[in-house]
Amino acid sequence: MKVIIQQNYDKMCEWAANHIVNAINAKKDGKPFVLGLPTGSSPLGVYKRLIEANKAGKVSFKNVVTFNMDEYVGLPREHEQSYWYFMHDNFFDHIDIPAENVNILNGMADDLEAECARYEAKIASYGGIDLFMGGSGVDGHIAFNEPFTSLSSRTGVRDLTEDTKIVNSRFFGNDPSKVPVKALSVGVATVTDSREVLLLINGHNKARALKHCVEDGVSSAWTISALQNHNNAYIACDELACGELKVDTYKYFLDVYKSERL
Repeated sequence: MKVIIQQNYDKMCEWAANHIVNAINAKKDGKPFVLGLPTGSSPLGVYKRLIEANKAGKVSFKNVVTFNMDEYVGLPREHEQSYWYFMHDNFFDHIDIPAENVNILNGMADDLEAECARYEAKIASYGGIDLFMGGSGVDGHIAFNEPFTSLSSRTGVRDLTEDTKIVNSRFFGNDPSKVPVKALSVGVATVTDSREVLLLINGHNKARALKHCVEDGVSSAWTISALQNHNNAYIACDELACGELKVDTYKYFLDVYKSERL
């Protein structure tokens, strides 16, 4: 696990976007670069910089295939809070990715379990995911893999906790009752099977999550801690997220990865 500490959110996003651009451009075998993507507030700055890089000719998404982490159950794609809408509004509509290369779970499917199985099979058909970017909830969940979700879980239907509904209610008029009670989500193992994982953790409210991810043991209580067992995991964070780390831990990662600091 590599923890890349940047001074602030903007620099964290700049580093993460540069890392993704370099990874895409390094793919020389002619096969599509398979990229896993999240929604939420954390990746917005990364998407902005990837759009800028695309428009500047620094990277093309024409041979990139994407798989999103999750989608609410019961929201049509046209709903402004659906993740299909979020991704197109904030990213896909602004880059040169072919529409057929975009994969997002269908929360309106008649058979949700079959939809999840189809999604896993399609990921496998590409030989897996090259790089999966993700974020973290304040309780250390990745995608909609809430605390105590199995670390060997695959794409499936997830019940949302009351805490998650309260946090996400800011997008639904601050009314938790309007937040869908279920979502479709890739599993923890779906993420950790990727050849590379890039996790974004920013803000003081994510400090406990970062601590549990980096310093404490691997546990389903904090599903992001599964990245400790990944051979090629990057945690990109800002200074505010480091508030719960031990001083020696903080100094260690600053020293070892000082060349990555922008």
